[in-house]
Amino acid sequence: MASQIPALPQSYAPGTDSVFSDQSGFYSLDSNVPGLSKVILNKLNLKDYGEYRAALEGKARGISFRNYKEMFQRMEETFKFCAGCNKLPEHLAEGQALKRCVKCLNVYYCTKDCQRKDWAQHKKVCKILRLVAIDRLVEWLMFTGDLPFTTEKWSKSAGEVKNWDDWLPMQGDLTPRLNTVLSGANMVALWKNASRPRPDDADLRQSLWRIQSEFLSRVLTVGLAVQHFKLDPHAKPVTVHLVGTSHNETMGARLTDFDELNHMFPGHQGIEVVMVGPEVVDGPIMRPPLRAFGPKQRVYISAYKALYHQFWEDVVDKQEAAKPDLVVGFHPGFHANQGLVEGWLPTLLLLRDYNIPSFFTMFSEMELKYSLEILLELEMHIRDSGPNPFTSQKPEQVQACPNKPPVYCNSHYVSFQGLLPQEDLEGRGADA
Repeated sequence: MASQIPALPQSYAPGTDSVFSDQSGFYSLDSNVPGLSKVILNKLNLKDYGEYRAALEGKARGISFRNYKEMFQRMEETFKFCAGCNKLPEHLAEGQALKRCVKCLNVYYCTKDCQRKDWAQHKKVCKILRLVAIDRLVEWLMFTGDLPFTTEKWSKSAGEVKNWDDWLPMQGDLTPRLNTVLSGANMVALWKNASRPRPDDADLRQSLWRIQSEFLSRVLTVGLAVQHFKLDPHAKPVTVHLVGTSHNETMGARLTDFDELNHMFPGHQGIEVVMVGPEVVDGPIMRPPLRAFGPKQRVYISAYKALYHQFWEDVVDKQEAAKPDLVVGFHPGFHANQGLVEGWLPTLLLLRDYNIPSFFTMFSEMELKYSLEILLELEMHIRDSGPNPFTSQKPEQVQACPNKPPVYCNSHYVSFQGLLPQEDLEGRGADA
């Protein structure tokens, strides 16, 4: 098991007042952002994400799993609370038990009365939550190496590929690649040990594609940002910094994870991707950034564990890393609470004052709205915003409120660069 799941170093654990502490991160996830929540951690008796990962690796840091069956059972238990009244199993009367919705196999209820009262809300999302329940198990295949599957060279230019509908036909028939994963030993082991029946193959193929799309969404969004700011990797090398990077992007990351950019920009002069964040997970990508141009026609990935403004002071200012042509942030989440806004402030001001082309993604239109308000308060020059044509196709459940409509990774974006022009600043002052 440990050989299949990447090792994790000690969890990043700054003081409790740090806005980038694990506690604050999980708080933001509970604020209508999907992912692990306090419910999960409390259920597993874990303090932070590091202990959660260590448990998956079988390391004795508070808890370990004896086998896959126990791992999947305990992970399912983390979703066991009544969607109607939020009761946990330990708060139920003697003889009571949480029962799962038989249609979605996702949410739980403590009584039929709770389920009946909640049905008006749950019926709106029951079908899609069924897909979420499948995906959260199949996603394990990302850690075993079964996913992502290989992709084909592009038959169109980057400018012609404007969305998934343009990308998919270039891949030909995906069925053989999906069937290879379907018949693999890890897929068999998954459903042998999961606490639910194996879905039919058609459902599993769709799930595999959704998970693949989430992986590719990050890469294609970087390529979209490169084009958005009219950078030309064919004319000169391009350096991209990914800010606020965490376990979501770096856990199990491989040196080839951004190779789709080779298909997007064939014959390019070299693309460097530097992942920077306080929760970067150790692994093959944890290597120094390039000081000069990298190899042509290759994507070079590196990672650095620090806040971005610290990375800039400690590495970029000392010319130990190239200055970025572009900065991309996936789901910065600074809209979630005041602490996260304050924590992002040095980085946002750095991006503004150094006039760096920046491209951030959000989970939803509402998150985009709040993020735009914050950026405008900082007098950022907003270049564009809207739906991302390469949004993930995998629905994400809002863990603390399972019956809220699911959201999608990288569903919206905002691009900004530099300070708001003087005439706009004067106009805002007059409006105020």
